Amino acid sequence: MSLKLDRERMAFTFKGGMLPMTVMELASADPERIREQLAGKLSQSPAFFQHTPVVLSVEKLDEPHLALERICAVCRAHKLLPVAVRGGADPVKQSAWALGLGWFPPHEGGRGRALESVAVGEPEATPDAGEGAEAELETPPGVTSGGRIFRGTVRSGQQITAPEGDLVVVGSVNAGAEVLAAGSVHVYGALRGRALAGIHGDPLASIFCRELHAELLSVAGNYKRLEDIDRRLLGAAVQVRLDGDQLGIAALA
Repeated sequence: MSLKLDRERMAFTFKGGMLPMTVMELASADPERIREQLAGKLSQSPAFFQHTPVVLSVEKLDEPHLALERICAVCRAHKLLPVAVRGGADPVKQSAWALGLGWFPPHEGGRGRALESVAVGEPEATPDAGEGAEAELETPPGVTSGGRIFRGTVRSGQQITAPEGDLVVVGSVNAGAEVLAAGSVHVYGALRGRALAGIHGDPLASIFCRELHAELLSVAGNYKRLEDIDRRLLGAAVQVRLDGDQLGIAALA
């Protein structure tokens, strides 16, 4: 009886979890260089910069704690939310804590990758063993110029772009991956990463997927995150399109 009462009075529980997280690996501590590159990224993929949490990796920098506060300010100005710092010695740890950030020890191996960008005409690497068929980009017959087909799994940390037409993914999009198109995005598999259609502002673009688990959906700059999606639609085949100025998600028959 007392155990049941104790549970009813509990305000929270701690649970372990593996949440998808973007790592921003810094090669420079110069805030102006970072600001310039972020501005370029923002013009290419605006929905990605809608309060996305990031971990700042400072392992390649000397004395990064001296510029950490300014780097965080640049990130926040571009709607990125630094939540933690990875790497560095005790001064970095102390600076991170003083800024209200978490701290992780230096990365040792693992599956972390640079965010690759594969656009029109670029060859695509073969996926890791066990991640599906060989991936490739091609122009499908009868599709508007600039449209592309990607065959295979879009891996975590990878970005596939069709800047002048539709993007068709014959495969799945893993968590931590990103697919972007000037037109519509079609995913003939599970969509677990981020999908951005109408990246140049086309309000008629749509997103189609066979199995919805997306971290972020965006059409012409209007977006929804996983926590904003009706739970009844998760795992379903859906179409995502603009309905006025709101993003609508409907199950496909």
